[in-house]
Amino acid sequence: MKSVMSYLGAIGAAQREAMDADERVIIIGEDVEANVYGTTGAGKSRAAEGDFLQRYGRNRIRNTPISEEIIVGAAAGAAMTGLRPIVDLSYSSFTYLAMDQFVNQIAKNRFMFGGQASIPVVFRSAMFYGLNTGAHHSDRPYPMYMNFPGLKIIAPASPSDAKGLLRSAIDSDDPVLSFEACPLWPMKEEVEEDEYRIPLGVGRTLREGSDLTIVAVSGAVPEAVIAADELAKEGISVEVFDPRTLVPMDVAGIINSVVKTGRLVIADPAHKTCGAAAEISALVAEHAFSSLTAPIKRVVTPDTQIPFSPALEKHLYPNRNSIAAAARSILQVSQPV
Repeated sequence: MKSVMSYLGAIGAAQREAMDADERVIIIGEDVEANVYGTTGAGKSRAAEGDFLQRYGRNRIRNTPISEEIIVGAAAGAAMTGLRPIVDLSYSSFTYLAMDQFVNQIAKNRFMFGGQASIPVVFRSAMFYGLNTGAHHSDRPYPMYMNFPGLKIIAPASPSDAKGLLRSAIDSDDPVLSFEACPLWPMKEEVEEDEYRIPLGVGRTLREGSDLTIVAVSGAVPEAVIAADELAKEGISVEVFDPRTLVPMDVAGIINSVVKTGRLVIADPAHKTCGAAAEISALVAEHAFSSLTAPIKRVVTPDTQIPFSPALEKHLYPNRNSIAAAARSILQVSQPV
């Protein structure tokens, strides 16, 4: 049976399912007891139905100090000694403060110990871009973490994906970082109430097409779908593909689509240099160069710091207009007047 869930509600549902199924699953992080971000209860009131603190107690739901290095280090130790932590780090921009733990402990320990220890831990963080939160809070840092072997990276772009990917992440014996785009928080759709999982490394075709492929990441996905719908009115058939998981990447899904259409636009909210779009471009160049009938186009955020000004910030990220313009450019057609 399905019911309408928001993006955050779907995350909460996945966490509740996992905690009901396995007492080793715990949640730690900033303000998780108070359900500040809406993923650990039905409301801000302690009496609200579904409240995680009442349901599971402080042994399994625990606030942490505002010290990301300590939070991530504690989660690593807990995971290596038998628990399966879900860590709420709040802002993705704050993950930098725990970089040594991520790079030298979380990513490496299973390899350094020859597989004798696994690290089943999920780190959730929110990318607060597009909300006028300034340069210190608006980063989309998933490309940086893609470069560290040993970490899995998910970027769910819908409530259904948020629930299914998170359940698979919690089941994983390897560390998983979940980057969740705040512009997607208000999104609602019908989500399966029963348990289900979306395998890591398996993308999704949201729209079939034959003229051009748009590979869209995270918050750019719904904008790409809207752009494709608008282009369809102009007689342009666009295929939209969401990798969903950035590590491991569904390379076969991307390549198959590009071989089919011969053209590629990549929409990625991260910065241009060394971003996810750059990696996808390289993969297509390596595996499907002979299928391309036009240069690859990247629609990404320029290599600049994010301004606080709403008027300036809104023009930086991929949107339906910039994605559609890139598609027309590749096809060498003009926008109808």
